[in-house]
Amino acid sequence: MQAQPDNRWGNRWRLLSLLYIVCIMVSSLTRVVLTVMSWSVLEPGMFVLLKIFSVGLVFDLVTMTYFAIPVVVYLTVVPNMVFMHRFHRLIVYAMSLASIYFVLFISVAEVVFFDEFGVRFNFIAVDYLIYTTELVNNIRESYPIYAILSAVGLVTLSLFMSIRRRITDVLISSHEGVAVRIKFALLFLLLPLLSGLFFSKGRFDNISDNAYVKEIASNGIYDFFVALGANDLDYKRFYLTLSDDSVSRGLRALVREDNSVFVSDDKAYSIDRVIKGIGGDKDRLNVVVVVVESLSAEYMGVFGNKSALTPNLDRLSTEGLFFTNFLATGTRTVRGLEAVTLSLPPTPGGSIIKQQHNEELPMSWGWIMKQKGYQTAFIYGGDGFFDNMNYFFGHNGFDTIIDRKNFAKDEVVFENAWGVCDEALFSKAISEFDKSYVSKKPFFTLIMTTSNHRPYTYPDGRVDIASATGRDGAVKYTDYAIGKFIKDSSQRPWFKDTIFVVLADHCANSAGKTQLPVEKYRIPLFVYSPGRLNPMRIGKLASQIDVAPTVLALMGQGYRSGFFGKDILKLSPVDERAFIGTYESLGYIKNNKQVILQPNGKVSVFELDHDRQVRTTSDEQLLNEAITYYQGAHEIIKSLQKRGIKKRHLVI
Repeated sequence: MQAQPDNRWGNRWRLLSLLYIVCIMVSSLTRVVLTVMSWSVLEPGMFVLLKIFSVGLVFDLVTMTYFAIPVVVYLTVVPNMVFMHRFHRLIVYAMSLASIYFVLFISVAEVVFFDEFGVRFNFIAVDYLIYTTELVNNIRESYPIYAILSAVGLVTLSLFMSIRRRITDVLISSHEGVAVRIKFALLFLLLPLLSGLFFSKGRFDNISDNAYVKEIASNGIYDFFVALGANDLDYKRFYLTLSDDSVSRGLRALVREDNSVFVSDDKAYSIDRVIKGIGGDKDRLNVVVVVVESLSAEYMGVFGNKSALTPNLDRLSTEGLFFTNFLATGTRTVRGLEAVTLSLPPTPGGSIIKQQHNEELPMSWGWIMKQKGYQTAFIYGGDGFFDNMNYFFGHNGFDTIIDRKNFAKDEVVFENAWGVCDEALFSKAISEFDKSYVSKKPFFTLIMTTSNHRPYTYPDGRVDIASATGRDGAVKYTDYAIGKFIKDSSQRPWFKDTIFVVLADHCANSAGKTQLPVEKYRIPLFVYSPGRLNPMRIGKLASQIDVAPTVLALMGQGYRSGFFGKDILKLSPVDERAFIGTYESLGYIKNNKQVILQPNGKVSVFELDHDRQVRTTSDEQLLNEAITYYQGAHEIIKSLQKRGIKKRHLVI
């Protein structure tokens, strides 16, 4: 006797139910894995788990309402005769297999991403989607990718076989008329409309003060598309504001220094000013700025690490200026490069380096040095197309752009998916410095390293930790390469006339229990020039936007400035402050307090106890300063981008 179709699954809309069940099941399992991974940093108690999984279910259902739209349309328009045809059955089988594989693959990708960054998909994932070559190569070298894909395939097949009978029952028993299908479709399509009107991630920000709880409760796909649409956030639209006049006046007061004179007294949002030099222009020192990939302070012996990973940098801390209370402005390489180059607080959305109309920005450190007769260069061990680096630096005062494609084969000691190894990068830089010396021109060079990045591979025999075994080995190799760079440079005739600046772009992992955890932004800063700068430890609070004005002050240089940063060495205790942020959260730190500005006008204020956040009442003065800095930075940069003007640069 022939088996009868299961009437519970007797119409085509059961396919949609199957899709929902599979997706919710996989998403919930992903949430379980992320919870286990983060167990040690989550709040204790069953109530936390209840919040994570109940809010998570809401996120999953909302996400599914959007992704089910094409399925609903398809189920509506396909006629019964076609729907029940045996060839259509094969098409649906193939689509089901592809859908299950996609959902499982995204789940695995989320776990890997969370392990690396401690968050769900965000702007970083958007970057990786755009720069697929770097992503694919990096994953292939970092993980057993083929084994993972095969495992995902086996699980996909198992899941499909468990629901294949249900799918078949639906395909052979579809009798709904067109009117019924349209009615159901219209009712369903109301769900994404209502979700768009009444649902937002911000509604669940108060479920916990623990950032991990909020991340795990969210949905990675939902977060990905939120990030995709928020590359550029309008500060005035989403954040707490002050009047234009108040910000303009307040900003001038905040950036004013004793040796500065504003060019205009009445121009809105203008901090254009002349910084008076002290005669140092006659002795034009070379400047080499080394931005080290992911060099968190926590890896260094001088900050308490006992693993002896950074002997060269630890020694450097005793031979030059060493800044012990220094913070990165963001969590991405382009944020660090942006802050160092433009002396600009982190504006909402993506980095200026990746945005359109970012040419000829007058506050660029590159322009200042070029106008003083320096040969300017940006040297990167990776692909400069990534993150739009080559374009940005090439249009903001850096005459020479060198990335991995400019290395001859005999110059590459070792390379991986992310770039050439750091020692090859530094050797290339030294050869460029030699050329500048021969031409009798001072040089200003910004170097960006790559070795301290996954897959953490490097040449054998350099350090006592095997390649590809983790972050510690990569840190130790980077330290080795920097030590070799300084040693090799010391044999060159230009060494005695050169200032070396070494700092990180960001920390290795900026995720933490709290939002904008200060300890996850702490990085080292060294300024080294033996015979010219006496060794000194500086504990003043500062951030990456202060590098350029500090170095120029050490050189005695006068210049025309649009910098937001100040000379760290001249900061009084009441003026010490730092800026840290993500794509949406903007942090301002001063007087052991932290203000965090967020979209929809949200504000949080914390007391800082050894970097630990303790929520406190609002501090009006601190809040106004934070708004002034961030609103002012956004308005100035947007004004420059909108006008697209080419500024004249004045040599003082």
